[in-house]
Amino acid sequence: MIKDNIQQNISLKKFNSWKVGGVAECYVEISTEESLITLLKNEIQLPITILGLGSNTLIRDGGVKGTVINLSKGLKAIDHDHEYIYCESGVSCSTLARFSAKDNKKNCAFLAGIPGSVGGALAMNAGCYGNEIWDFVQKVKIIKFNGLVEIRSKEEFDIGYRSVNKGNDEIFIAAWFNFPLKQDNDEDESNNIKNLLNKRKTSQPINWPTAGSTFRNPENHYAARLIEEVGLKGFIIGGARISEKHANFIENMGNATAQDIEDLIKLAQNKVRDIKRIELHTEIKIIGDKIG
Repeated sequence: MIKDNIQQNISLKKFNSWKVGGVAECYVEISTEESLITLLKNEIQLPITILGLGSNTLIRDGGVKGTVINLSKGLKAIDHDHEYIYCESGVSCSTLARFSAKDNKKNCAFLAGIPGSVGGALAMNAGCYGNEIWDFVQKVKIIKFNGLVEIRSKEEFDIGYRSVNKGNDEIFIAAWFNFPLKQDNDEDESNNIKNLLNKRKTSQPINWPTAGSTFRNPENHYAARLIEEVGLKGFIIGGARISEKHANFIENMGNATAQDIEDLIKLAQNKVRDIKRIELHTEIKIIGDKIG
């Protein structure tokens, strides 16, 4: 697919980790910040939907109206900027982790456990194993839907658990990260990355398409444990299954529809609410239209 060219009626199944969903009315892959500015300053079909690696996204079977802008095929710059690491949104979180480790930084290994891109991680304050990405952000570069670029400090955002209060017309396109320098007595961060990835392989399902953790952990609880306790571990609807290995993951067993997955999400929410009196809120983002 030619970057920066708008295409019509493109299937989005291969652009999300669940491998489900309908078509984008208009679809474009961005190569650079400059090309994104040009695109937004020209007239494009609204609404605008931003897509990265699609690892925390459920795209409904009826597809997405307007223009889907995919940032994960470009915006790949990563470099030093004085004491900070400058990283564009299309870079994967695992690449940022490895780059930072090689740069003699520490506390960056957790990023290797986040399956998405930096842009998506910034938008949802992604995290794992006790760390969140905004813990290490110094400032960010955003672009508005009108093509205006701004640089903002971390302090200008209200950041919470899996949430950031950016405007609906704002896109994170880069960030400056302030990881601490590794000291002589610190563990090698590259080894920490390897250990984390091994832990992930043993504790999370990897044989079927998933989107990472489906639900946020409620305060003082684990979503996976709650789902297991209400008897839904391994439960199947259509071609989708709540994982036997980790109940906060929903697997596409090969022929799932987005509706199958969404039905499992609703079932888990309803049963946990009815039995445990606890609300489960999705960590994944649901976009697009249902069929019919």
